[in-house]
Amino acid sequence: MESGEANVQYNRWNDDNINLNVGASQTSLNGIYNRLCTGQLGIAVRVAGSLAVMAAMYIVGYITGYYVHKC
Repeated sequence: MESGEANVQYNRWNDDNINLNVGASQTSLNGIYNRLCTGQLGIAVRVAGSLAVMAAMYIVGYITGYYVHKC
């Protein structure tokens, strides 16, 4: 029940679809991301960011609690 017209072949390893310019496709933003968000420096940046957020939450809570319980 196959027709002769339905003989379609697809080549997924077509050389026209391959881009080998990896270095040219990276932007400076990717370089900054790779430097600050990966490795040991990335862990240090995440720890410092977490501590800064926790300190800000503590300060906001302290100020809010002061004005709520002022009376």
